[in-house]
Amino acid sequence: MQAQEIHKRTLKLMGSRFEITVTAENPEKANQYIDTAVGEIQRIERLISSWDPASQTSEINRNAGIKPVVVDPELYNLISRALKISEITDGAFDISYASMDKIWKFDGSMSSMPSEDAIRNSVSKVRYQNIILHPEDHSVFLKKEGMKIGFGAIGKGYAADRAKDLLRSQGITAGIINASGDMNTWGTQPNGDTWKVAITNPLNKEHAFALLPLENRAVVTSGDYEKFVKFNGVRYSHIINPKTGYPATGIISATVFAPKAELADALATSVFVMGIETGIDRINQLPGIDCIIVDTNGKVHTSKNIKLDSL
Repeated sequence: MQAQEIHKRTLKLMGSRFEITVTAENPEKANQYIDTAVGEIQRIERLISSWDPASQTSEINRNAGIKPVVVDPELYNLISRALKISEITDGAFDISYASMDKIWKFDGSMSSMPSEDAIRNSVSKVRYQNIILHPEDHSVFLKKEGMKIGFGAIGKGYAADRAKDLLRSQGITAGIINASGDMNTWGTQPNGDTWKVAITNPLNKEHAFALLPLENRAVVTSGDYEKFVKFNGVRYSHIINPKTGYPATGIISATVFAPKAELADALATSVFVMGIETGIDRINQLPGIDCIIVDTNGKVHTSKNIKLDSL
């Protein structure tokens, strides 16, 4: 048997930077494997994209307040799991966030905070309880006219999971799917070492404060260090609480480790919204899930099972 080598390809998918890493005997095989993963990610994008008018997600949104839409079991199940995460996080995660009015701008154009009324109205159509699922025919109904769902906080993680599962099913023994920071790994490096992930210090991106092994697990970091606004000395993140319409405060980055990237993706966003104490308390109640939070002062907080060996 030929020795395995690490092969990587970086490309743009789902509007984000993906890096796909596989171990293979030669570049030709590696390219075939990576092409397979790319095809799967593109298939998922066609299913869940709210930008593509031909997608089933767009069809659901078009029929909000009008009628249920029958969708593929895969999309139905993804929505069903998203609703369960909404319940676990008390609505901190909510795929109907797509109904939100875009009143906060994180491109430097905002000079004052929106009014309380504008903020309250901006989330008037956001409510995961108004996403009605009918298991008998796999149909999805958004109760309120103007409601929308979107998979911005879960889609890349789901795509990473699906690409990993497909490659594993074809006998590819090790690799990493890195969907713009949503990472899912399996197997080990050719020399037998575990894949490792560097946890970056968001206040000094040149410096990682920890290097953690990742064995057949996913890790996702949500951060506001590139998108935020400041008013009256308070730093407001681009991650907005779907219940209140106000941006999350107090946290600069939240990193979540989970068996699947889809779950890590959703929970990283949720922790931001829930805040440090509630977020860590909730993560500690979920088996197989861990998190690392960096607050706005640069202090590191971890869930109970994380042991950080600083570099």
